[in-house]
Amino acid sequence: MARSHHRKKHKEHLRQFQHAHDSTTASTPKGKAVKVFIIAGAIIGLAVSYFASERSIAWSIVGIIAGGIVGYFLGNSIDKQNSK
Repeated sequence: MARSHHRKKHKEHLRQFQHAHDSTTASTPKGKAVKVFIIAGAIIGLAVSYFASERSIAWSIVGIIAGGIVGYFLGNSIDKQNSK
């Protein structure tokens, strides 16, 4: 019976290259929570104001702005907690 575990691995030179770049440094978060919460707050503000004001465009814009502001402050506080 063939013994495949005794055979030489394919592309051995590439295996060494892959392990050369492995590192154990801690990674930093790539994005900020502020951006996510601004967008989510604006979408929620739009939905709430659009349906609550019986589809008024003016109140929908106010809802987008208010939701974005609330999302900014909420995301900013989360970022401050995570940086400590």
